[in-house]
Amino acid sequence: MQRRNTRTRRLELGAAAAVALCLSACGGAKQSAPPQPTFARSLATSLAAQSDAVASALAAGDSCRALRLAQRLQRQTIGAINSGRVAPALQEQLSSAVNEVVVRVHCVPPPAPAPPKKGHGHKHEGHGKKHEGDE
Repeated sequence: MQRRNTRTRRLELGAAAAVALCLSACGGAKQSAPPQPTFARSLATSLAAQSDAVASALAAGDSCRALRLAQRLQRQTIGAINSGRVAPALQEQLSSAVNEVVVRVHCVPPPAPAPPKKGHGHKHEGHGKKHEGDE
């Protein structure tokens, strides 16, 4: 089993923090203090699922896919904020958490496969062929 490096683990934790923020903000918990600002459970669930997808891509070692997913999460978050679906008191905290995920994920493409070495497994011209005048 391959051990994940510390940087990848921190990125997963950052994505998980965004999930925790979304879930805590969806208004599911009962409190005796004044009600906390919330946003729709469906939005929180959607953003949390997208954040989980980023963490899964990182865990699988696919940093380029993770970056695309993080950028999509960022666009969705900005859209939700701009359309007024996120309470003003939560907007900065949510956007900061999502932006932090995007900033920390870097696309590192896998190395290209090495080209085959010449002379191994290739037939050379002229071996076993008859040329004009050969008998």
